[in-house]
Amino acid sequence: MSDKQSPEGRQVFRSPVAVLIWWLWLLFAVGNLIDLAVQGRDHVSLVAAFILVFVTGIVYVTAQRPRIVADADGLKIVNPVRDHLVGWAAVAGADPTDLLCVRCEWPEGDGTARRTIYSWAVHSSRRRQVAAEMRTRRQSRQGSRGGVGGTGGYGWAGALGTSAEPPPQADPLRVDADRVIATLTAHAEQARLDAPGARAGAPASTWDLTAVASVVVPGLALLIVALT
Repeated sequence: MSDKQSPEGRQVFRSPVAVLIWWLWLLFAVGNLIDLAVQGRDHVSLVAAFILVFVTGIVYVTAQRPRIVADADGLKIVNPVRDHLVGWAAVAGADPTDLLCVRCEWPEGDGTARRTIYSWAVHSSRRRQVAAEMRTRRQSRQGSRGGVGGTGGYGWAGALGTSAEPPPQADPLRVDADRVIATLTAHAEQARLDAPGARAGAPASTWDLTAVASVVVPGLALLIVALT
């Protein structure tokens, strides 16, 4: 996980694998476009070139753009074609679903408005969640057996010289959803302590026109070239 923090306290969470995929594809696409420009002289080569450009746009918005940016002002969730700005006062919590979801709450009228924003930058494996739950249950059962009988007050686990299983090692190729949630929660709690009376505002969501154009324009151009 890339979670570099600047001297100003700005912290960015993004997948290093996604960034690697983007740069590898970019090198591949550029090399093939150069080859098509030198050797291609027919309609098929032109279509192939526009396909490369179109796929490059898709890889850009899905691999290069997604990230979470946390700073003193709030939280910015960058998704493929949309950006979401959330003040810390409006961050009610976060959950490690398939895509990390940030729960937002803010006063509106006489009640409370709620919204859930999903981040494409942080994925949580269902298999890892199930494995963690099974590991917790197994350790709990082992602790119960060890506490009621056995050798020297340590039960069978103590007699065999074994203890609770060590926690799983973090996967360096994945964004650790639990770590991101802990960091965002700490930011939100610290912001509330620094400004206890701050009024939460509604999240602001905008379309990124550059990201939209990077997919729509090559797609339309490809369609025109393929039909002519």
